[in-house]
Amino acid sequence: MAFTAPVAEQRFVLDTVANIGELAKTERFAAATPDVIDAVLEGAAQFAAGEWAPLNRVGDTVGAKWSPDGVVMPDGYREAYQAYVEGGWGTIGVSEAFGGQGLPFVVQAAVLETLGSANMGFALCPTLTVGAIEAIEHHGTPEQQALYLPKLATGEWTGTMNLTEPQAGSDVGALRATATPRRDGTFSIKGTKIYISFGDHDMADNIVHLVLARTPDAPAGTRGISLFLVPKVRADGTQNDVRVVSIEHKMGLHASPTCVLSFGDHDDCTGELIGPEFGGMRAMFTMMNNARLNVGLQGVQVAEAATQKAVEYAKERVQGARAGAQSAIIEHPDVRRMLMRMKAQTMAARALVYYACGQVDRAGMGDAAAKDRLEITTPLAKAHATDLGNEIASIGVQVHGGMGFVEETGAAQFFRDARITPIYEGTNGIQAADLVGRKLSLSNGAAFASLIADMRAEAEHPRLTALVDACEAIGRRLQTADADDRQAASYPFLTMLSVATCGWLLERQARDAGADAVKQASVAFYLDQIVPEAMGLEAAANAPAASLYALNADAF
Repeated sequence: MAFTAPVAEQRFVLDTVANIGELAKTERFAAATPDVIDAVLEGAAQFAAGEWAPLNRVGDTVGAKWSPDGVVMPDGYREAYQAYVEGGWGTIGVSEAFGGQGLPFVVQAAVLETLGSANMGFALCPTLTVGAIEAIEHHGTPEQQALYLPKLATGEWTGTMNLTEPQAGSDVGALRATATPRRDGTFSIKGTKIYISFGDHDMADNIVHLVLARTPDAPAGTRGISLFLVPKVRADGTQNDVRVVSIEHKMGLHASPTCVLSFGDHDDCTGELIGPEFGGMRAMFTMMNNARLNVGLQGVQVAEAATQKAVEYAKERVQGARAGAQSAIIEHPDVRRMLMRMKAQTMAARALVYYACGQVDRAGMGDAAAKDRLEITTPLAKAHATDLGNEIASIGVQVHGGMGFVEETGAAQFFRDARITPIYEGTNGIQAADLVGRKLSLSNGAAFASLIADMRAEAEHPRLTALVDACEAIGRRLQTADADDRQAASYPFLTMLSVATCGWLLERQARDAGADAVKQASVAFYLDQIVPEAMGLEAAANAPAASLYALNADAF
């Protein structure tokens, strides 16, 4: 199947949901003129279809390989990555001060969506670099910015973030990596990090690792963590003491090497402090928060790719009798139901993620309301969009029938690739806990109240209005509930609020879509079928925590 980027849909969502025209009126994003946005979207579509999509299959079947000299990518990947660098695709959202194009973050997200729909594993590499740029731009010294940002912006160098350790998992405060001061102001880094995506590869000349570690006598827990910049190749051209021990054998994303990295085996690993000592978590969250949106974007990527493949197969696969003759399975009611669900949920996921990305741009210009809106929509975008990516990829396998369970069709790859997205960058359960534990009370509850008010002011469909009302009532109750009840309700409530937000944004699109039959039918399907499902979670969101603890651990 030839991949085709949904350029018209992306442009429409940028206009109606992210309100890109409003951003373009600001001095900061004056470069985001309509002709520039069109050229970026169309150019990315052509590039992704021509250079990255053809490598998706070999990336899955061959994958990245470990060697004693480092990770070797499949044939064609180095050349395709160099074409990405030469095309300037990494510079889209980077400040012009560091060699970027200075376009909005949400436009960069649209480009990453296209790249990831063409080849999700490959697109993880520039996605991580985006996060490294954010951290260095906000917390690095002028010298660090001058040395590293221009190379990271072009993609000549790539970036990673190194949090997880074998004994720590999601408990970052339990990390043991150390950073010992040297006389020249640098630090000697020592420790092991696991699950480092693109922690090593052969596509770029240097890899810039952002590493969490502890200085001597640092306080316990997250308070004692600092962030360090550790390049694979030092400024003098010598190899740093960083070694890739192994890569994981994974269910999917085979083109993305997930590495175990060892720092300082020979006591010669040089790192530089980024930000103040013990400021590591603050600096890392700059990187992680946008990374969470980009993982939500991966849900959109896999949803778009799986939907395209399912629709194409359903149009070509002839089976059964209809009106006295064989017909393509797309004419069958249940297949129609599945395809409509895939299309409507893909639109919903894209709207939600693009909306949150648009708040990044506004918050970056000092808009306090946008900052609050970003805080409350980030866990929704990360969790719900990745849940949808998994659901849509699974439905895609079902549309293919038995052929979907066979690897040759490619439908199974989307399902396998998608499965990690609800897990990394903070599991979706962590996102739900964050929503009810921190975000509902943000600005004394004003952030949540403002979102509810905006949805209520525009919602037209009675089912959507009822869902918004239910979300408000549950949200208010959870703000004063005890911790156990909040956590017990967290996931169903996150889903309800996400669906309400998606429904709100889809209704907005429908009002501007005119006679666009696909948009109108998809939005109607969402409001008539998806929104009532979310209302069905009301009982779970109101159930007492005791229902989760009816059995003790041994009884399981």
